[in-house]
Amino acid sequence: MNVTQYSLVADIGGTNARFALVGPERNALLDVRYLVCAEYASLTEAIQDYLKTATFLPDRGVISIAAPITGENLSMTNHHWRFNIGDVCKALGWQSLQVINDYTALALAVGVLGSEHCVAIGGGAIQGRYPVAVIGPGTGLGVSGAVPQGDTWIPIESQGGHVCYGPQTPEEARILESIGESVSPITAETLVSGPGISLLYESITRIECGTAERVSPAEVSRLAAENEPQAVKALSMFCDVLGTVAGDLALTMGARGGVYICGGIAPRMINFIQASGFRGRFEQHGKMSEYLRHIPVFVVTEDSPGLIGTMQALDAAYGALGVTSFNPKKI
Repeated sequence: MNVTQYSLVADIGGTNARFALVGPERNALLDVRYLVCAEYASLTEAIQDYLKTATFLPDRGVISIAAPITGENLSMTNHHWRFNIGDVCKALGWQSLQVINDYTALALAVGVLGSEHCVAIGGGAIQGRYPVAVIGPGTGLGVSGAVPQGDTWIPIESQGGHVCYGPQTPEEARILESIGESVSPITAETLVSGPGISLLYESITRIECGTAERVSPAEVSRLAAENEPQAVKALSMFCDVLGTVAGDLALTMGARGGVYICGGIAPRMINFIQASGFRGRFEQHGKMSEYLRHIPVFVVTEDSPGLIGTMQALDAAYGALGVTSFNPKKI
């Protein structure tokens, strides 16, 4: 294996860890490979396993991860991995390791994704040089955005998926009251995530059928495809709440440059989202409804947007993002 000035880039979520190599030109992802986080005791072990089959041995890395980046000691929000950035850098023998939030990476990605990587969900045309907002239901709910600055974008790290959510209809109030018996507080992530789909279905079946069983999001989707009423209602409420939360985010960011929905769930249910109340709830914000009516929303269909955004972070312009640890012995 050749030691070169290649970099490892990684997108680490609560379920999957995505890895790739980037050469000195920084224009393409090589040796892309997905691993399951639960199969590894630590981040370092997952990286070491990836490197066993990599074409080149990198001497540095940039990792985007589902965690607040508050210092060198990090804990993932929806997974058990905890680590010190400097310790990982030294264990791998790298010159440096930069760690950024996963949705900071996605904010960088939307600046370079083309229209062929997105499906529009209503709204008008993109207003150039205005902020963009990014939201993504998956294992959790990621939120970020970016503000244009010359030829680059300034990403905004956020933990907006954990804002509290309030019901918008009497039916939502009944369902959230049931959920509130075991979950407090009810946040946007509580409902707009994979576990949220399961929780919505469980609560709806408890209210309507008198019994409830927790099933996987994939099973809820399968049941909805068979027109099982409670499953259809669960996915419909998921889309409604996503619409409200995305509209809130668009107003907060002034995101006339568009709202981009990422994550692993939305691309698999685009037709359902288009037919749901998502767009109506996105725009339904009182005095600001007309403002939101013109803002386009896109579902990102690119397979590896997190890796693409993390690759952008290799640019020196983004060197101050997140936290970077350097290995003195390698510099």
